[in-house]
Amino acid sequence: MDDARATPIDRLASALRRLVTAVLLTAALGLPASAATVGDARSYDQKLLRLTEILGSVHYLRAVCGADDGQRWREIASELVRTEGSSALRQATIAQRFNAGYRSYWRTYRRCTPSARNSIARFVKEMREIANDLIKLSE
Repeated sequence: MDDARATPIDRLASALRRLVTAVLLTAALGLPASAATVGDARSYDQKLLRLTEILGSVHYLRAVCGADDGQRWREIASELVRTEGSSALRQATIAQRFNAGYRSYWRTYRRCTPSARNSIARFVKEMREIANDLIKLSE
């Protein structure tokens, strides 16, 4: 799909895919993904975990609001688990944050409301900002 016809959701998904690709290339080249790493922790973990949590929230909210995304957001989170999960603990932590985001809105919204739609818009904006920040860190 060309950029002129891409929806904001499509552009965000594209940015998230670029992020995953950048992380894979960084790992393949044996380069540090960012300035400081200690053990299994990365300097960008706070942003990565927030992004993953938002992916879970958006996955649930867009489904409850009738979006035809299928497993799109879960698949992006799964790619992050695969590319960033250098240990079982790290994989579990990333997956747990996705599930926490999903569950937090599952408890609150059983149907689509204006508030749910506002949350989706706010989350999409925040995801775009975080993804762009993470892409810059990986360059």
